[in-house]
Amino acid sequence: MLEIKNLSVSMGDKQLLQDINLNIKRGARVLLRGHNGSGKSTLAHAISGNPEYKIDSGKIIFDGHDITDENATTRALMGIFLGAQHVPEIPGLTVISLLKHSAAAHTHFNTGRDLSMAEFLEKLERLRESLNIPREWLNRSVNVGFSGGERKRLMLLQLRMTEPKFAILDEPDSGADADTLGLIADTISQQHNTTFLIISHQKQFADMIKITDISTLSNGQIVIK
Repeated sequence: MLEIKNLSVSMGDKQLLQDINLNIKRGARVLLRGHNGSGKSTLAHAISGNPEYKIDSGKIIFDGHDITDENATTRALMGIFLGAQHVPEIPGLTVISLLKHSAAAHTHFNTGRDLSMAEFLEKLERLRESLNIPREWLNRSVNVGFSGGERKRLMLLQLRMTEPKFAILDEPDSGADADTLGLIADTISQQHNTTFLIISHQKQFADMIKITDISTLSNGQIVIK
C-alpha cells in the first residue's frame, strides 16, 4: 500500500528525516513509535503532503503510484487520510459543510458521479449515531469549542465518511476518554479496507487496536532491529 524509499525531509534549514525506508502492506495496522522529537509527526505530514515539509530526496509510492510531487488535495482524494494531533479551528465553516464537501469530492474522484444529498445524509446519520455524536455538533464551526475527546470523535466521523485507503492517526489516544478510546479501536477494527499507520506512546492502546507491525523512529531515522 505504501512504500517510502530513501526519504529525507526538512523544514527551513533543518533536516528532520534522513533516508527513511518503510514498507506498509495493504490491510496492516502499523504502530509508529519513538521518543518526542524523533520525527513521527514529520513523517505523517510528509506522507499526507503538508507543503511546510520539504522533500529533499527519495520517493513516496502509494498504491502503486509515485505521489512524491503530488499536493495534499490529490493525495487525500487518492485515499490518504491524516488524523493530526493538532487540528486547526475554522470559524464559520460548519462540521456538516466540511463533511459534505469532503464526501462529495471523494465520491466524484472515485466514481465520477455526484453525491446526492439523500445519500450523504443517510450515511451521516448512521455514522453519527454509531459514534455517539449529538446532532447539534454538526452545525457548529469545525473544532471551535470542542474538547480533545470531542475532536477525536469528529475525526473518526470524517474518516468513516470518506473511507480512505490509508489512514494516519497521530496520537489518537491523546486526550481521549475511555469511551472515545473504545470508539477509536472499534473504528480501526471495522475499517477492513483501510490500512493504518498509528502513532502512539501508550502500550495499552496499542494492545487494544491489535497492531500487525511496529516501526521505530529515532533522531529522524528508522531504527533497524
